[in-house]
This record gives sequence, C-alpha cells and structure tokens, in this order.
Amino acid sequence: MVSEYLKQNTADLHDAAEKLFNSDKIFNRTFNFDDYKKIIRNNYLMLLNAENEIFENLSANFSEKLQLNERKKLPLIEKDLHNLSLENETPAQTVEISNQNEALGMMYVIEGSTLGGNVIAKQLSKTEGFENVTFNFFGCYQENTGSMWKNFKEVLDSEVKEENYDEVLSGAKKLYSLLLTFN
Repeated sequence: MVSEYLKQNTADLHDAAEKLFNSDKIFNRTFNFDDYKKIIRNNYLMLLNAENEIFENLSANFSEKLQLNERKKLPLIEKDLHNLSLENETPAQTVEISNQNEALGMMYVIEGSTLGGNVIAKQLSKTEGFENVTFNFFGCYQENTGSMWKNFKEVLDSEVKEENYDEVLSGAKKLYSLLLTFN
C-alpha cells in the first residue's frame, strides 16, 4: 500500500519537521505563542505556495473521491494568521508538480499535518495561554478528522499503482522540503 510506503520513506522528513517546530514542547506544555506562530506561518507558506497547484493537478475523479472542496485549508490558516496578527504574504516558491501522482504525495503531507494538527490542537487547548485560541487550521475537520484521513488513505491505496509509488514519494518529499525551508 502506498500510504505505508510513504510513511516509511518520509519518516526522516516527518521527524525533521517535528524537530523544527519544537513538537516535544507541545506535549510537555512548554510550547509558547512564538512556537505557535512559527508552526502556523510555516504551514501557511507551504499551503500558499502549493495548495492551489496540487488541487489543479488532480483529476475530477480525485476531486470527487477525496471531496477536495472540503479539504481546502488555506482560507482556514489565513484566519489563524489574522488572529495571530501575522501578515498574509504572496507565493514565492511555488512547487513544481510533474504529474497527478506527485500531487497526491503532496496531499499526503498536508492531510498528515491535519491529522497531527488535531492532536496538537487538543494538547494546546490544555496548555496555559492557549485556552481561548480557535484552531482553524489544526482543528479543520473537528470530529471528522479520523474519517477524512481514512478516506484519503483508502483512495490513495486503491488508486495508486505500485509502479507509481516513487512518483507519489517524490511529491511528498518536495512538499516536506518546501515546508522545512521556511524559518
């Protein structure tokens, strides 16, 4: 299954992202607003530079099966930016997407960040100073997070043929690399 292949082959990039964003501080409740601003800004820049292109590279078949209209996150994270008094920016490093398989790999990174974001939102809501924060991006699917992730993985695993796994992995790596370039 391509979802397992991606998980195994992007583990080092996932760990690098957790380190960059001080994820350990989330769980020991020492994560602060500067840390939060950094993680929101980096995810915003990733989405700003990639989300529209990803969606444009997916066929109508995937649009329907993945309910793409419900998966748009840029407007949600822009609300978080506003709430944090951070400025909107213009795309500066749009990613090059070679094909639909790469777009799916990029979506894997975004959907995975949504899954992790749900955990982050729950943890931070218990952290002093975050009680009144609305987590628009991290809480985007609310109680449907599990079912949205499951749907994404099922579509990915049923639609991507084994000979295309490396293209999907290439897309995931491109998006992780983009996410990790913003400081």
